[in-house]
Amino acid sequence: MQIDITGHHVEITDSLRSYVEEKFGRVYKRSDKITDTHVILSVEKLVQRAEATIQLKGNKLFADAKNEDMYAAIDSLTDKLDRQVVKYKEKTKDHRGKKPEVIDDKDEI
Repeated sequence: MQIDITGHHVEITDSLRSYVEEKFGRVYKRSDKITDTHVILSVEKLVQRAEATIQLKGNKLFADAKNEDMYAAIDSLTDKLDRQVVKYKEKTKDHRGKKPEVIDDKDEI
């Protein structure tokens, strides 16, 4: 798991770093095609902002979240990215392997 964490006007403490890694572990469990993640944590007056870019094989996913609490912003960010990864996974899934359902007319008589 390669996670780059950057802070703008905020110091990245060990507890903040471990919290981000723990939350992104859930996103990493959804797909094995994630190659790189870049997380930016920033403070703008009273608003805490978390944004992240995930590099997948052939695609990039981006999300950001704002909240008064940095931990809540990280939670919201990981929820958004988790939904995006699931949606991407469904898009790339091969649906040709399904067999058509056979309707048996004998049962209806």
